[in-house]
Amino acid sequence: MSKTITIEPVTRIEGHAKVTLRLDDAGNVARARLHVNEFRGFEKFCEGRMFYEMPLITERICGICPVSHHLVSAKACDEILGIEPPRPARLLRELMHMGQIIQSHSMHFFELAGPDLILGFDADPSIRNVAGLYEANRGLTLKAIALRKYGQEIIERLGERRIHPEFAVPGGVTRALSVGNRDAMLAGVETMIGHAQEGLAIMKSWMEEHAEDMDVFASFPSNYLGMVSEDNAVTLYEGALRMVDPQRHPLERFDGHQYLDHIAERVEDWSYLKFPYHRKLGWPGGVYRVGPLGRLNTAEKISTPLAQKEFELFHRLGKGKTVEGSLYYHQARLIENLYAIERAHQLLEEPDILSTDIRTIARPSKREGVGVIEAPRGTLWHHYWVDEQGRLEKINLIVATGNNNYAMSRAVEEVARHYVHGEPVKEGALNRIEAAIRAYDPCLSCSTHAVGQMPLLVQVLGPDGSLLCQVART
Repeated sequence: MSKTITIEPVTRIEGHAKVTLRLDDAGNVARARLHVNEFRGFEKFCEGRMFYEMPLITERICGICPVSHHLVSAKACDEILGIEPPRPARLLRELMHMGQIIQSHSMHFFELAGPDLILGFDADPSIRNVAGLYEANRGLTLKAIALRKYGQEIIERLGERRIHPEFAVPGGVTRALSVGNRDAMLAGVETMIGHAQEGLAIMKSWMEEHAEDMDVFASFPSNYLGMVSEDNAVTLYEGALRMVDPQRHPLERFDGHQYLDHIAERVEDWSYLKFPYHRKLGWPGGVYRVGPLGRLNTAEKISTPLAQKEFELFHRLGKGKTVEGSLYYHQARLIENLYAIERAHQLLEEPDILSTDIRTIARPSKREGVGVIEAPRGTLWHHYWVDEQGRLEKINLIVATGNNNYAMSRAVEEVARHYVHGEPVKEGALNRIEAAIRAYDPCLSCSTHAVGQMPLLVQVLGPDGSLLCQVART
């Protein structure tokens, strides 16, 4: 008899989701779905606000990656003004963005994904968390905390707050960087590089010990999208967008401001989160992945020396093609973490970083503006349409996690079919399904802009749709 298993809530992610598994008569998975059950509303209630309020409003979408929304919103506002901020302001914005990347990537690997990798997918759930990680390896946990703290301190030294800073404004930034703050940030660089390299060493060792998992765990072909520089190097603050196919052949390179010509969104009745895809390739052939794995598959190099060495090792795994397994997101994330620390070092040594030429004042000259940035979780768009006074008439946000919606759903199904066979369904198998979602480090609050609780529900349905059992977490 068929049955349905429900996992709710999905844990160690930001936001609300559940997974339903429909089993056939033999107890194998016939269908699996990730349901994002938050309501999307931020775009609508911002209508009528003045455009220059948006960098402070939209960063309230999330407390995990507020800086990404803060900066991309300011970039959209720059376009409405019709100006480019002074170079020192762009350097300072990028520096804050590196702080965001460091704190977010460090937290995800060590505190959200780390318990699965270091303690084991089948470890007792009561210890499979950051507290258990601390008991197992206190030294490593303290280094992980120090890494995240370093990223947060970059944000705070620039924006006076670790969360929801007041820094980027249309036309530039609000304050210059002091010598004292620059020197304090520089003083921690070498130590943080060492911590990041230690995390990478742990991940690569785990990969060697679990080679089969790396190859079969939610491994499937897709297109990839990421921001690149003129010479196709990874870049996270500004650049063109590049898409490659599973063979790593270039499909298209385009200006992210023209995204509506290239990206469409699909709606399914079982999720509040939309499904973006590439217009020319259609649905579902045009689905793509973003984030660390997307960016490293899309780019041809990294511009900092230590991260470039890791990038070369990473691409050997693909043997000329893209690296497909979802667990490789963790390795890619750690390589980007190393890059962000190195890039912060480069920015702090720029002579212009201490300049007081940090803002251009102008009046609105355009009726719309688009901002594009690579948030920790992937490509992020803010698009604003305004009236002649600069009042918002329409808003469109495509958030990083939304770009990965299809991939997360596919990952859930791939892992469920591989690890769930008959009853009883082991807790470790359900955790692996959650881990498939966690690999993408989703921020569902960002992508759906919801207010509410964070439940995770996994339901198992029979072939006839009847509810056989469910597991719920509140």
